[in-house]
Formats: sequence, structure tokens, C-alpha cells
Amino acid sequence: MDLKPLVTLLAIVNPLAIVPFFIHYTQGFSALQRRSTVLTASFTAFVVIASSALLGLQLLAFFGISLASFQVGGGMLLLTSALNMLNAQPAEAKRSGDEMAEGAEKAAMGASIAVVPLTIPLLTGPATISTVVIYAEQAHTVLQLLTLVGYGVVIALATAVCLSLADVIARVLGRTGINVMTRLMGLILAALAVEVMALGLLKLFPALGR
Repeated sequence: MDLKPLVTLLAIVNPLAIVPFFIHYTQGFSALQRRSTVLTASFTAFVVIASSALLGLQLLAFFGISLASFQVGGGMLLLTSALNMLNAQPAEAKRSGDEMAEGAEKAAMGASIAVVPLTIPLLTGPATISTVVIYAEQAHTVLQLLTLVGYGVVIALATAVCLSLADVIARVLGRTGINVMTRLMGLILAALAVEVMALGLLKLFPALGR
């Protein structure tokens, strides 16, 4: 298996784009609380990716959904995520004012915000899950499947590093720098989304390839 799945996942998850949200939600947290939030969010991101890789195809079979249809739908979802990123928004979800306020309220109450909303849906959500399932179908050996799960470890580590250095990143890059990086990742994701949709359409309508 090549590095394309890892590049795609890095583009979708894009921990840099979550830095402002992390800083917002963890205002007033102690160093220990912040560290716990970082570890929980990173581990949860890995669990989502690993579960999708190992169980995603079985769920598709259970619901009777063909992979070609899933590729087209997943590609459309990736393209929507790419458009979000081109507008300097997180790939997985646009947060409304009410949701931001709710997250801040949870933080103020000392409730864990590591799983919701940081990991789900901001870091990993439908677009991430769709991508992992699509690449899991292309894994023809156990080693390739384990490699895909291993990419989840890489994503988790990247998330942990970005969130741990959130204050430094925000100071060095600033909001403008983070937005530029997010838009660049959005361009990459848009190209990958078109490729995924094209493969699905060719499977559904073989005549298109003639």
C-alpha cells in the first residue's frame, strides 16, 4: 500500500486547523487537564480510524451497500470537506455559534471535550470514516490492512504533537498561517476526492471508461 491513504487522512484530519478550537475549548484548563485532553483526543482519533479499517467493509456488506456506490458518495463527502477547507474551516464540520457555546460551557464545567467536539466531528467524522473504508477495500493482504491501521497511529501522533504545541503554533503561524495551510490541504483533498469519485463512477458505469 502506498502513502496516498496517509496523505489523504492528513489532509482531512488536518490537526493544524483544530488548534484554534483546542485553545478556545481549553481556556482555564490546568496543564494536567490539557495533557489529558490531548491524549484522549489523539487516542480516540486512532480508534475511529482503526475501527473503520477493520469493520467498515463488514458494515457495508451488512447494509447491502456496494463499494462503488460508497466511493461515489464518499468522494462527494470528501469534496464537500475540501470546500470547507478552502474556506479555512475544519474539514469535517462547520461549528455553529450555539455548538461553540456548548463546547465552551462543557469546558467551563470541567467536562471532557476531548471526544466531542474535538475528535468527533472536528478531527474525525464521516469524511474520515469514508476514506478509511475505501482504502481498506484496496488492502488485499493482512499486512496492507495493518499498514492502514498503522496510519491511524501516525494521525494520532500528529494530532498529539499539534495540540500539545497549540500555543506555540498559534503564536508562530497565527490565524492567517493556519488558514493558508488549511486551504493548501483543501486543494490536495479536492483532487483526491475527484479521483475517488471517478473510480466509483467507472465501476458503476463501465461504459464511461471506453
